Amino acid sequence: MERYAEVAVDAPIGPERTLTYAIPPTLTLTPGHVLWVPLGPRLTSGLVFDLSHHTEVSGVRPVAALLDPSPVLSAQQLALSRWLSRETRCSLYEAAALMLPMDFKRRLVATLSLSLPAQEAGPEEASSGPGRILAYLRRHGTVGQDRLLTAIGGESSLRRLVRQGLVVRQWRWQEPRAGPMYRDILRLAVPREEARDRAAAMPVQATRQRGLLEHLASLPPEEPLDAALARKEFGGGAVAGLLRKGLVELDWRQRVRDPLEGRVFAPEAPLEPTESQERAVQAIRDALDGGAGQRAFLLEGVTGSGKTEVYLQALAHCIAGGRRGIFLVPEISLTPQLTQQLASRFPGRVAVLHSGLTAGQQYDTWWRIRRGEFDVVLGSRSAVFAPQPDLGLIVLDEEHEGSYKQDDPPPRYHAREVALKRAELAEAVVVLGGATPDVVTHHRALAGAYRLLRLAGRLAPGPDGRVTTAPLAQVQVVDMREELKAGVRSIFSRALHDALVDTLERGEQAILFLNRRGTAGTVQCRECGHVLECRRCQAPLTYHGAEERLLCHRCGGHSRMPPWCPRCRSRRIRYLGLGTQRVAQEVERIFGVQTLRWDRDAAREGRAHQALMDRFVAGQAPVLVGTQMIAKGLHLPQVTLVGAILADLGLYLPDFRAGEWAFQLLCQVSGRAGRGGKPGQAIIQTYAPEHYAIRAAAAQDYDAFYAQEISYRSAHAQPPFSRLFRLLYEHTNADYAQRQATDLARGIRETLERQGLGEVDVIGPAPRFFARVRGRYRWQLTVRVPPSAAVDVPTLLASLTMPPGWRVDVDPANLL
Repeated sequence: MERYAEVAVDAPIGPERTLTYAIPPTLTLTPGHVLWVPLGPRLTSGLVFDLSHHTEVSGVRPVAALLDPSPVLSAQQLALSRWLSRETRCSLYEAAALMLPMDFKRRLVATLSLSLPAQEAGPEEASSGPGRILAYLRRHGTVGQDRLLTAIGGESSLRRLVRQGLVVRQWRWQEPRAGPMYRDILRLAVPREEARDRAAAMPVQATRQRGLLEHLASLPPEEPLDAALARKEFGGGAVAGLLRKGLVELDWRQRVRDPLEGRVFAPEAPLEPTESQERAVQAIRDALDGGAGQRAFLLEGVTGSGKTEVYLQALAHCIAGGRRGIFLVPEISLTPQLTQQLASRFPGRVAVLHSGLTAGQQYDTWWRIRRGEFDVVLGSRSAVFAPQPDLGLIVLDEEHEGSYKQDDPPPRYHAREVALKRAELAEAVVVLGGATPDVVTHHRALAGAYRLLRLAGRLAPGPDGRVTTAPLAQVQVVDMREELKAGVRSIFSRALHDALVDTLERGEQAILFLNRRGTAGTVQCRECGHVLECRRCQAPLTYHGAEERLLCHRCGGHSRMPPWCPRCRSRRIRYLGLGTQRVAQEVERIFGVQTLRWDRDAAREGRAHQALMDRFVAGQAPVLVGTQMIAKGLHLPQVTLVGAILADLGLYLPDFRAGEWAFQLLCQVSGRAGRGGKPGQAIIQTYAPEHYAIRAAAAQDYDAFYAQEISYRSAHAQPPFSRLFRLLYEHTNADYAQRQATDLARGIRETLERQGLGEVDVIGPAPRFFARVRGRYRWQLTVRVPPSAAVDVPTLLASLTMPPGWRVDVDPANLL
């Protein structure tokens, strides 16, 4: 009887779809196997989801080969892939690829070059799609297809040129980013006693050979010597001589690239929990032990209230019960401090997994997790897919952070929703934590979807070293309009200036927060008003004084500062606004102290975050200037003052969550002050002190903010009182992009009318917040589905006909 496999292939075939392949008699397949399958004229990788003994399709092609003899994904992971494909409208393979090891994510890539007739042809019309492609290939020679399409687009024009034989497309397997690494090792080939005797009998001139042999004989039986180290210390001739005599032998062993290699973590005992901590820990323990009731929790408490201790004690109970955990944080910059805390509680049993690691470190860590070598996996968003066996607990700290949502590439998932689904499949427990929970999450908790656990007050070490309650930082709101009336032209208000002086005199540390990088926010001509913009993005360029260049924070493009205005040729060009570079410069100029700057320019990789943290904790600089990176979860006990330089940034963005983002950021950054037992102070500089988000943040009153925000959301039918999805389109031609958006909006409205779904709103089409990025014009449609609609979002999306080029973003983290 013939057997067939339903395979998710690495190709754009739509959500939840598989292709049918015949299983050769020589192969034994089960769901979860990764394999090569034919697709059109080429091979591609695929993943087996189902098996059957019949098919309604004729002429089924056979599977080409297995990539690995063992199934790579489990039944739970396949089920999670199906759910993710349905919810985010990505292909099954795109969903499953998030769970595959790095060396399995290979695919065929296309390279493009001109054929001989195309090379001999004359110049084409520069404005035509085919002409632009041919001109690009003449300039650059053989290039990757992805590179060409990213640079100039024109996929349909490219297909036409390939059919006409003017462009040659060739396929090759993509090189794996990483694989196992091995090292040569040297070991004794004779018994240890014989090695000692032979060493003693060696002539005087064989000093190095004798020393190497004696060293090997002194090592423990299971401890070989690295061959490269032996050659360095004793010389290559000594190694070669002992090999010729048969006294030693060369072998190889896999080298583990451990991101924590060389770091020492002193064991740490659990802290004595407070009453509210003990209640929270006990509730999570009961769920871990299989008790009836809710298995998803929202742990809510002000900054410094001891949420991390609850996480650690819950993880300890999970591990004691024979299961394992995953601990997620929103930013790579937070992992160094949490690594210290976790590794001190669970020595040698913590894995760190995030995109800041090298490819080799990611490869080795993934396989070690799969083998069950770690009790806890610590990482950012993608670590939610780590192959942690016997999963019992997932912790999602600072669950409100937008960085938990992946925007590109697909699938556009939210780690919180994936964690909840994965826990459901594994019968595990989820703890969502934060001082300022997402409004939707808090609403769900109040509705009973999660169990709400609250911690009382802030904790700090008392005089006897024991943990005790401590007050929150005192927050002062400064109206910058009044400062201007009083003649203050500095970026520091009088209150912040005086507070900085006092803090520095006491030998304490301060944090200055500004959510904008660079020296100046915009560069403008004072004659004609022209603002310098990125030619590819139509976004204002930011001036970076340290590099003396203009930088686009959307695409990364940069250029020199022009000596005159490109529009009117005036030399009256001025810098408007400010960024972290400018703030750091002003602190050093006015107060005469060294500063550290923590933003994406100063910390471009994971090791840089650790270095900055270590330098600030060691007291190498009394003032830290940074963007939102410094607002999230860092425990800096010497910081007693926080200044929010311009709290209004982002307050009026065209997104219904703008007020929520401002409130969360200001609460988080204010919470960095006064965590070490000394009184803390926060000063918020703003031009809108009356805004409800500013007032609630100054009082650090989440309930007051939530009451105002949920009333606003209810009145305007925004989440949690509806679900949203966005449809996104980009093209290099502005008119074409607008026509596509207009046509799709009309088609969706007609479809909704036919289905009797008049209560579903279609908002737009409209240009996105930055209408042009990297030379591509961007349009969006937003669809709002209320709970009263007789359809869920995945079903509605499945009923819509989506033209090529459109992307779907379900439950978007922003509407910008």
